Amino acid sequence: MSTASPARRTIAVMLLVPAVVALALWAFAWPAARMAPHDLPVGVAGPAASTAPLEQRLEHRQGAFDLHRYGNEAAARQAIEDRAVYGAVVMTPEGPKVLTASAASPVVAQLLRESVAAGAPPGARVATEDVVATPAGAPRGSALASSVLPLSLAGVAAGAMVTVLGLRGIRSVVALSGAAALVGLTATGLAHSWLGVLAGGWWAEAGAFTLATLAVGAAVAGLAALLGPAGIGLGSLLVVLLGNPFSGVATAPELLPEPAGLIGRWLPPGAGGSLLRSVAYFDGNGAGGPALTLALWAALGLTAVLIGGRRRTAATALAATPPSGPGPGPAPAPAG
Repeated sequence: MSTASPARRTIAVMLLVPAVVALALWAFAWPAARMAPHDLPVGVAGPAASTAPLEQRLEHRQGAFDLHRYGNEAAARQAIEDRAVYGAVVMTPEGPKVLTASAASPVVAQLLRESVAAGAPPGARVATEDVVATPAGAPRGSALASSVLPLSLAGVAAGAMVTVLGLRGIRSVVALSGAAALVGLTATGLAHSWLGVLAGGWWAEAGAFTLATLAVGAAVAGLAALLGPAGIGLGSLLVVLLGNPFSGVATAPELLPEPAGLIGRWLPPGAGGSLLRSVAYFDGNGAGGPALTLALWAALGLTAVLIGGRRRTAATALAATPPSGPGPGPAPAPAG
């Protein structure tokens, strides 16, 4: 029970709620309002003489594009499939040809088409081709982005429940891992088998869902094990209020203002969305970095859970131990 007076608790509620709302509005609205390319990886292919004007035009927007040069269209296609670039412009005798990957980011694909079309000579025909397209069940690519928040909420719920139910040590690890595995199987069954919005290997997608959920759940439970109930709030703040809007899953991390895009890559929602996109549409290309990030979150969180559980167990055992010292003396002899 709090020892603060009712007046202080009232003032705390009045100030805390607007502060949380302001933080949420800033985290969600600021990246959307300042969306622009920042070192966006884009390929350029073709003879140097024909690509030079295009390169100069793209490089004129300082810091917007990170140009990768390729000798021919085949090399540019391979780079897109490897997730080295979001798209490429191939200069052909008939005119520029835009290679996009809507599965990587529909927003970037549209941006690239519009940028090339705006710089083309009047009347010039700009050919386009979607090298890695999204499945027919998700033509706009929004289904994958919509899965990030439910996964985050599932992980937060798992971490909070483990804490509230008082699970410690190995039991906590088993509960978090089991819940994450069941979430992974359920999510894959819905997104892949029923809705058809994912097109990769079924078990690889289930593994991505599982690892993303475990990373969130372990982080929340680990913070709670070290900090107490306040750790649940801190974990929720990191994952939901910062991780989701900074993830860039709906657009691309390179379209977010810095340092939001960089932060988002290192938080579980952003890493989880990138891993799922790699295994669902790109045969696992580009999955190494996000998988390592999620594994680190999961490992650190589970380690904190084990350490916190041992501390609580030791504290409980110490409290239950009777104080040491000399025992009571012999009873006095009765007066005779």
